Amino acid sequence: MPISIEDAFRFLYGEGEKVSGWSSDPEELVSLAQQMFPGKPYCLVKRWAVAEMSGPEKELAALASEGLLTTLVFAHQVVRDSRNRFSPGYWVRSNFGISHNHPCIFETRSTVYLLLGDGCRKRATLDTIFSLRP
Repeated sequence: MPISIEDAFRFLYGEGEKVSGWSSDPEELVSLAQQMFPGKPYCLVKRWAVAEMSGPEKELAALASEGLLTTLVFAHQVVRDSRNRFSPGYWVRSNFGISHNHPCIFETRSTVYLLLGDGCRKRATLDTIFSLRP
């Protein structure tokens, strides 16, 4: 279902709950992620939001039944992608997470997102999130 420009703007630039990310040397976070998730690609990002999905309970329950979190990461700025899938400076939206046990590390099935600097937590509908495409 199409969303309004106001909905997209509110998600991209509206307020959210402030969340602290990694504030030390980024290479230390990369090293930590490589220890925790050996061999898994990573994507170092800034200006990020952890988006908590809202929407039909049936759709959210289907995600949970597949072992997925009902959250994902949206980042306004890629710093470095270990496999060069995303160019530095570009934005990225992750797939649904499978773990977020460390406040600065968000894991999906294919990638570990490393969250630099402060970010935020926001609620969004599935329609809003999936309308944002490169």
